[in-house]
Amino acid sequence: MPLNRAALAVVGSLFMSGPVWSQAAPTTAPRQQVAKAAEKGSAESELEAIQREPLPLTPREGNGSSGYKQTPRMFWVVPNFAAVSANAQPPPLTAKGKFILATHDSVDYSGFTWTAILAGQSMATRSVPELGTGIKGYARYYWRTFADGVSGTYFTEAIVPVLTHEDPRYYTLGHGGFFRRFGYALSRTVVTRTDREGLTFNWSEVGGNALEAALSNAYYPREERGGRQTARDWGEQMESAVLNNIAKEFWPDIRHGIRRLILRHD
Repeated sequence: MPLNRAALAVVGSLFMSGPVWSQAAPTTAPRQQVAKAAEKGSAESELEAIQREPLPLTPREGNGSSGYKQTPRMFWVVPNFAAVSANAQPPPLTAKGKFILATHDSVDYSGFTWTAILAGQSMATRSVPELGTGIKGYARYYWRTFADGVSGTYFTEAIVPVLTHEDPRYYTLGHGGFFRRFGYALSRTVVTRTDREGLTFNWSEVGGNALEAALSNAYYPREERGGRQTARDWGEQMESAVLNNIAKEFWPDIRHGIRRLILRHD
């Protein structure tokens, strides 16, 4: 589910505070572990096989690579289940696996908290004045915000990827300079992997967000519907997708930097 802008502001401040940390020895994950998980055939084992630990690097691959692994959460709270560590090679997700991934992102405990914050922010700024104020107004904001997040997640991580045979996960680049990785993160909103590990136009992100924006016409007040509002909502969802990719790309480096700071002050 999309990160809120408050969390992304923290990410941005960490980017601007100094260079991205890199050049650490990579942690290895045995290929047998990934293969064993793939052989089980269950969707749960497929998700477990999204290894956060990168596979061994060759000297060429290791040149300029951070080697830091992804974790299930960013900042130990925000869900990061769909991020794959640099150089990792997880098995393809089945249709069932994609729906389980979307479900994990949709009903994660932190999602209810983020929804509460976003709903309160929307009511405070009266982004949809027709919904009113007070407890009843907040409840109207809350369930609509929750519906936006859940529908968007299922469209982009399950429904459209199943139809188009695309992989909804974010594959971390993890090597090269800041601008190369930044550009790569931007490009992943319009380019993605297929289930056969090829590259294709990212219908899951672009089309899935369009479907979510269109669906919102069914439960928002009449004044907040129509083609112009749908296009605006789609643009906001794509903006969130870009920011999410940037956060996922650099999270392993940020996490490593935070841990170094903590150890330095202990």
